[in-house]
Amino acid sequence: IDWRSARTRACSANKIVLCTMVLGKRWKDAAETVIIGGGCVGVSLAYHLAKAGQKDVVLLEKSELTAGSTWHAAGLTTYYHPGINLKKVHYHSIKLYESLEAETGQAVGFHQPGSIRIASTPVRVDELKYQMARTHWHPTPQWLITPEKIKELFPLLNMDKVLAGLYNPGDGHIDPYSLTMALAAGARMYGAQIYNPALVSGLTPTSDGKWDVQTPHGTIRANRIVNATGFWAREVGQQIGFDHPTIPVHHQYVVTATVPEVKALKAELPVIRDLEGSYYLRQERDGLLFGPYEKEEKMVLQDSWVRDGVPPGFGKELFESDLDRIMHHVEMAMEMVPVLKNADIINIVSGPITYTPDLLPMVGPHQGARNYWTAIGFGYGVIHAGGIGKFLSDWIVTGEPPYDLIECDPNRYGKWTTVPYLCAKARESYGFNNVVGYPKEERFAGRPTNRTSGVYELLKGKASMGFHAGWEQPHWFYKPGDNAGYKPSFRRTNWFGPVGRECKLVMEKVGVVDLTPFGKFMVKGKDSHKLLDRLFANTMPKVGLTNISHMLTPTGRVYAEVTITQLTPGEFLLITGSGSELHDLRWMEKEVAEGAYDVDISNVTEDIGVLGVAGPKARDVLQKLTQEDMSDASFKFLHCKPIQLGGINLRAIRISYTGELGWELYIPHKDMAAVYQAIMAAGEDEGIDNFGTYAMSSLRLEKGFRGWGAEMNCDTNPLEAGLDYFIKLNKHADFIGKAALQEIKAKGLKRKLSYITMETDDVDPEGNETIWLNGKVVGNTTSGAYSYTTQQSLAFAYLPVELCSVGQKVEVEMLGRKYPAMVVQEPLVLTEPTRTRLQKKSKA
Repeated sequence: IDWRSARTRACSANKIVLCTMVLGKRWKDAAETVIIGGGCVGVSLAYHLAKAGQKDVVLLEKSELTAGSTWHAAGLTTYYHPGINLKKVHYHSIKLYESLEAETGQAVGFHQPGSIRIASTPVRVDELKYQMARTHWHPTPQWLITPEKIKELFPLLNMDKVLAGLYNPGDGHIDPYSLTMALAAGARMYGAQIYNPALVSGLTPTSDGKWDVQTPHGTIRANRIVNATGFWAREVGQQIGFDHPTIPVHHQYVVTATVPEVKALKAELPVIRDLEGSYYLRQERDGLLFGPYEKEEKMVLQDSWVRDGVPPGFGKELFESDLDRIMHHVEMAMEMVPVLKNADIINIVSGPITYTPDLLPMVGPHQGARNYWTAIGFGYGVIHAGGIGKFLSDWIVTGEPPYDLIECDPNRYGKWTTVPYLCAKARESYGFNNVVGYPKEERFAGRPTNRTSGVYELLKGKASMGFHAGWEQPHWFYKPGDNAGYKPSFRRTNWFGPVGRECKLVMEKVGVVDLTPFGKFMVKGKDSHKLLDRLFANTMPKVGLTNISHMLTPTGRVYAEVTITQLTPGEFLLITGSGSELHDLRWMEKEVAEGAYDVDISNVTEDIGVLGVAGPKARDVLQKLTQEDMSDASFKFLHCKPIQLGGINLRAIRISYTGELGWELYIPHKDMAAVYQAIMAAGEDEGIDNFGTYAMSSLRLEKGFRGWGAEMNCDTNPLEAGLDYFIKLNKHADFIGKAALQEIKAKGLKRKLSYITMETDDVDPEGNETIWLNGKVVGNTTSGAYSYTTQQSLAFAYLPVELCSVGQKVEVEMLGRKYPAMVVQEPLVLTEPTRTRLQKKSKA
C-alpha cells in the first residue's frame, strides 16, 4: 500500500511538471466553472465571472485563443438589434469595449464612427419607423435621419435612391483579436486560469451534478461546464448526447487597397448597411471593407462538418473565396458607393460563421443535463460577446437571468430539430439577414417538421400557418373571396377582415382552435404536491380542479405561467406555452434534483393533442357527443373530467383562453382527427367553424388576460403585472420568490400594468411600442391588437404608478406617429364566467 501510494504521488508530481512545461502554469484539478472554448464569447464569460468574484474559473482552449470564427471576423459593433432585450446585450458590449483598454492596459482597436442603416424603398422607411417606436424606451442611442444628414455623414454615397437612414452614433468596429486578448488579460487579472492547448477529450457527469472534464493534461472536477466552442459546439455536445443545431456558414468579405477619396477624408466614415443590397461596408484604414449576405440559393454551408465533424487541426484556416458568388452584391455596392468601382481588392476573407436555425445564439443552462450551459451559435459573436458574458455571469452567480432572453434559450430546440431542418433554416436565415423585418414574421424553410398535430392534414389547406416550437398552428382561416396567403405588412393586411370574422364566430356561435403546441407535463409521486407548492406561488388545486399558477425567480420575477390540474391524488397535469416547454421543464428538474424530491416528471407534449371549443353554443355541440352532463351546474368553470366524446376517451377542462364559454379537450394524439371531425359534424346546425391564434389573441386582450412573454416574464414581477389573485403570499409553503415578493409589496410598486385604448387608423399596436407624455418617454406597451367587439385598438402597457389612473391620456408611437391613447378600466369585454355570475346575481 505504501509503495502504491508513493508511486501515485510520483506520477502526480510528474504530471504537474509536464503540465507546467506545456501550459506554462500549474494544473488545477477542481473548478467552480469550466468554460470550453477560447473565442471572444468564452473569454468574455471568464472575464465577467472572475470580475464578479467567482473563485476557480478555468477556461480550456484546444489550440490558441481566437482560433475558430473570432480571429477572422469583420468586428462590427452596433447598438441596433430588432430584439427588445438583445438591444441590452449590444449596449452592454459597447459600454464594456469603451472602457476595457483603460481597465486592462491592452489596446482593443475600437473605432466608433457610428453606423447608418439605409432605406431606399418606402417599405424600408416603414421598417425604420417601426424600429424607432421600439427603441425610444431603451437607452440605445438611435435616430431616424434624412438623406441630407446621411450625405453629410457619408459623403461618398450615391444618394439617388436613399430615402432615410437609421443612425446609431457610437457604433463601429473593433479588432476581434485585440478584444479577446484584452478580455483574457482581464480574466487573468481577476484570477481566472486560461489553459491552452487543452483539448477536452471527455465529459463525464457525476452523481452529485458535477462534471469530470478530461483533457490530455488531466481531469478537472467542475461544478458546472459551459460549452462556448463555436463551430465545435456539436462535437462537444455529442460527448454528452446532444446534437446542438449549429452549422458553419461560409461568410465572405472583401478588403480594398487605399482609396484616394477615403484617404482624403478628415473623419472616419460611419459603417453603412445597405438593406436592399444586403451588405455592410466600413472603412478599413484608408480603404474599404465590404461584406455581403447572399440569398439561400447562392450561399454555402459547411454541412460536411455537421455529418463528419470539424477536420482535426482546423483553427485559423480559411475557405477558398468565390468572388463570382457575391458579384450581384458587389455591383449594388458599387452603385451605392461609386468609389468602389476603381478600388483594388487586396484580400478576400472566407471563413466559417456559426448559425442556428433562427440566427440567434443558444445561451443558458440546457435541459436534460445538470449544470451544463451553452454559449454557442453566435452569428455575431463580437458584438454579443461582452453583453452575453455579463448576462451569463450574472445568471450563474445569482441563480437567475438578469433579464428575459428566452429567444436565446438553448431549450427552444428539441429532437424535432433535424439536420435537414437545420440546413434549410440556416440557408434561409443567412439570406434573411437584411430582409424587411415585419411584425408577425413567418419563415417557411424546413417546414413542416415531424411535429405536426393530428389535425394538421385536415387544416393545412384552409389556414395561414404559424410556427411554434416545431409545430404548425393555424393563425387564421381562408374563405372563398379572401386574399389568401402570407402577406406581411406594417399595417392592417389580408388577415384583418378574416380575423374579425373569427372573433364574431366565437362571440356569437362556436369555434374550434388547435392548441396542440402547448407544453404538457405529468407530475406524480410521493413528493409531487410538496414540489409544486415550492415551485408555484398559487395553492395547488384539489382533485378534479384546475388553476393558473406562476413559477417565480428568487427575486420575485415571473419565470413561467402554467395551468395546473390535479387529476388524481398526487397526479398533476401541467400545461405551459409552446415556446417555454423545455424552458419550464429544465427549471422544474433543477428543483427536483437540488431538493431530492421523490417525483416523476414526464414530458407528454407530443403524446396529447389539444382542441379548444369556445363560444356560446360550445356546450350544445359537445353535449351531442357525450353522455356526460355538460351543464353549468354539473361541469363548472375550472373543473376537469375524464369524458367520452364520440366514443373516444379524453380529458376535458372547462377553460377558454378566449374568455368565452369553452372547453379544452386533451386527446390521445392518434384520436385527434376523429374527435375534430365528430365535433365539426355535430356543430353544423350551430354554425361551427375554425378559428386561429390571431383571433384568440384579440379575444384574450379584450378580456384583460395577461400573456406570458408579454405582460409577464423575467423582466416583471407578478404584483406590477396585476397577478395578485394568483399569488398566495399567505400560503404555508415557502415558494420560490415569496420573501422577495413580500419585500416588493412592503416597499410599494414604481410601475404597474395598465390597460389602454387608442385612436388609430390602419395600424394597430403589437407590443413594445414607446409611450410618450408631454414629449417624454414614460413607458412601453407589452402586447396589443384590434378589438373587433368594441371596434378600437387596445394594448397592455407598463406605466409609472402615478400615470395608471383611469382617464389618464398618453401617446403611443407607431410608424413615426404618436397616436392618442387613454388608460381605461379593464376588461373591455367581460368573460363568460363573469357575465354568467352577474346574470345569476341580477336574477337573485
